[in-house]
Amino acid sequence: MSVKSFAAKIFANVVHKKTQKWAQNPVATQQKVFDDLLAFAKETQFGKDHHFAEIKTFQDFAKQVPIRDYEELRPYVDQVVKGEADILWKGKPIYFAKTSGTTSGAKYIPLTKESMPFHIEAARNAILSYIHETGKAAFVDGKMIFLQGSPVLEEKNGIKLGRLSGIVAHFVPKYLQKNRMPSWETNCIEDWETKVDAIVEETFNQDMSVISGIPSWVQMYFEKLHQKGNQPVGDIFKNFNLFIYGGVNYEPYRAKFENLIGRKVDSIELFPASEGFFAYQDSQKEKGMLLLLNSGIFYEFVKAEDFFTENPRRYTIGEVEVAVNYVLIISTNAGLWAYNIGDTVQFTSLQPYRVIVSGRIKHYISAFGEHVIGKEVECALKEAMENSNIRVNEFTVAPQINPIEGLPFHEWFIEFENEPTNLEEFALKIDQAMRQQNSYYDDLIVGNVLRTIVITKVSKNGFQDYMKSIGKLGGQNKLPRLSNDRKIADLLKRE
Repeated sequence: MSVKSFAAKIFANVVHKKTQKWAQNPVATQQKVFDDLLAFAKETQFGKDHHFAEIKTFQDFAKQVPIRDYEELRPYVDQVVKGEADILWKGKPIYFAKTSGTTSGAKYIPLTKESMPFHIEAARNAILSYIHETGKAAFVDGKMIFLQGSPVLEEKNGIKLGRLSGIVAHFVPKYLQKNRMPSWETNCIEDWETKVDAIVEETFNQDMSVISGIPSWVQMYFEKLHQKGNQPVGDIFKNFNLFIYGGVNYEPYRAKFENLIGRKVDSIELFPASEGFFAYQDSQKEKGMLLLLNSGIFYEFVKAEDFFTENPRRYTIGEVEVAVNYVLIISTNAGLWAYNIGDTVQFTSLQPYRVIVSGRIKHYISAFGEHVIGKEVECALKEAMENSNIRVNEFTVAPQINPIEGLPFHEWFIEFENEPTNLEEFALKIDQAMRQQNSYYDDLIVGNVLRTIVITKVSKNGFQDYMKSIGKLGGQNKLPRLSNDRKIADLLKRE
């Protein structure tokens, strides 16, 4: 055992004990975060406008501070972007994480000196939790790759800005610098396809032990490695045994990954966003990710089914239930207040609090009141593929409300690696799995409002071509699993 791996095990034990301390006292931990956030920000413009000094309880807060998304919070954010201080949080942010907006171009998410350390610590602690539970630490001696955005930062009114993954690249600890790949120069390449080609060349003869990134883009890297080496990725990297991912559910990709790698490898799921690092997988044995209750973020939860009603009830951590679909609302030490990040979660455990990401509140299908969410389509596809050699590279689903003939249906656009011998039979398996999961959908099928799903095959690299056509190839960009309209579907139909 190397000195580095021995030290990692000791450090993992220390972090585990600290984590258990707050995880076993969730309500008190969140109350302290709540009190600290309000005390720190009461003299800001937002704090004064919403009478933070008078707020004594969460109920007071819920009355004073409405739930907002980025567009609704934007009047305050715009002041921060102009360089004004003490608007949402004391002082000025140290960075802006620049993300794609849906209605008004780029979004600028503030990162403060108080919030930034938690992004780094959470990623580190996810790996340390894995070491503590499994006892595996040899991988720290190998090379590690993190497929991410360019670390080249711009500046806006004296504040640096870039993609979150690019900002985080500036905080890689010294003890990982020699192990980390790709090189700084390669990481700075903006064009994603050129960047992946360069990463393949740099890493091909290296001892890669940890690989991290969004599954869809890591898949592209693996495919290029396979083409270059004409052998499984697991043979190219004999010590590769840990895959770290976030952003999307790994399950639809797992079979394809294991085929490309040539064997199974352990994986760690993360739940990071520009707005905060919310959870990480703390156990290889339990379902879900540990919700980080001691990381400068106060959480609220609104039942997804009630979210678009007037004044929906806002739940705190001590009031949530297992298997209920909640919209995640956050208040943070970066100055986001009762902020809707758009993700929905379900709790898999309340001791400790673990969650899975079930979808996006804006990414759903309910053209006929079926309320289909991302988790349901992913589970249905996984179930239909079980005990078969069918492999799927990517997929998305949209409603077809006005078909040329017959009843409306849900159209599944699927790019197959290994396609089924009988496409209609495979579609029926997916449909049956959907009906078992979603009673609303089942009622629509039984009532002859909808017919069973229709699969439209997407050509090889069709989704990559689509993402490229809209300027979102690579990095942290993700294909929506669901759309309640035909915008993506119509573009795919043109391919």
